[in-house]
Amino acid sequence: MRISKLELVDFRNYERASLEFGEGPQLLVGRNGQGKTNLVEAVGYLATLSSHRVSSDAALVRHGAEFAIVRGELRHEQRSMSIDVRVQKSGSNTAKVNGRTVKARELPRYFTTVLFAPEDLSLVRGDPSTRRDVLDQLIATRSPRLATVMSDYERVLKQRNSLLKSARATGTRGAELATLEVWDDRLVGLGSQLVAARIQLAAELTPYVQAAYARLVGEDHGAGLSMRLSVLAHAGSVITDEQDEDSHLETGGDITLEEIEERFAARLEELRPRELDRGISLVGPHRDDAVFWLNGLPARVTASHGESWSFALALKLAAAELVRRESRAGDPVLILDDVFAELDARRRSRLAEAIGEFEQVLITAAVLEDVPDALRQHAIHIRSGHIVPAPDAEPARGTEETSAGDAS
Repeated sequence: MRISKLELVDFRNYERASLEFGEGPQLLVGRNGQGKTNLVEAVGYLATLSSHRVSSDAALVRHGAEFAIVRGELRHEQRSMSIDVRVQKSGSNTAKVNGRTVKARELPRYFTTVLFAPEDLSLVRGDPSTRRDVLDQLIATRSPRLATVMSDYERVLKQRNSLLKSARATGTRGAELATLEVWDDRLVGLGSQLVAARIQLAAELTPYVQAAYARLVGEDHGAGLSMRLSVLAHAGSVITDEQDEDSHLETGGDITLEEIEERFAARLEELRPRELDRGISLVGPHRDDAVFWLNGLPARVTASHGESWSFALALKLAAAELVRRESRAGDPVLILDDVFAELDARRRSRLAEAIGEFEQVLITAAVLEDVPDALRQHAIHIRSGHIVPAPDAEPARGTEETSAGDAS
């Protein structure tokens, strides 16, 4: 799958923009603050109805406008389709595929992207929530049904936490405990599906991570990942973000869904007094973490800046490879946002080689010379608030940007 045309109306700093993409590497080049990342952000939005940069859609709508339009024309072999998204500054967004309204969770059926951006360095060194989000997004891409399970789990978790806080505040726990058992059953049913999906993903993704990392750095550093699962933690323990990576490490192996449910229910019963004292749910997928490994050691505490960058990039390349091997709609569109500036010449060359087999790769760069020659054949230059076909060309008609709003 590739995107052949992108059209924007009042998206970020673009009042109106229209540009076409070909197959293979597509380079967006221009100084910082010109709108390069806004373009690839829009492409990613077509696949997920979410931004990798902000949590609020209001930031995506150009200043002074009430909504934005993102439209993409997609091609795979002899098939073509269109996706239209209306981004509301407030209220619900809408998405249409070939003119038919679809739900957000259905979009990965039609179009998938895998994006790597500078913010992804936090995958290695940042909070567990960052790692959970990336893995869960990949799970939802592979199985859109589980996106609904995730949403339902968050809703049940919120209700359960509200009940725990109420019981803690009032000190009257009789009625709350009876209601809590109902929410326990729903939490176990939904959460166990997510735990099982994460265990499976970690097992399937690991060999791709190992291969991608070795290809990028030219050496085998034993890259890998495993899961820290609160459901399977040792009796009496609670997983916290401050613990060592090897504490309570149990990935599950060949554990069945029924066994996960049994362990989950037992852990809830065991930790109930502590949950009531603290007014919060202490076990479940929302307490889990992924551990990344290099040379048998946790990357979060031992990896250098360059190793962390390479691992995060390898993780995204591995995700793209896994998706492309499973998808009936062709390769995902691989997006590399300002990646090459952080790499030395050797790793730039290795990365260029690694992405050469993908049907389409969108690349942004502030400096043209940072990008290997092989990836510069189709370049779109963005300068002074305009999309131009060449550095010294005049803005093409119908592709003007405004300078208002966020740009990058």
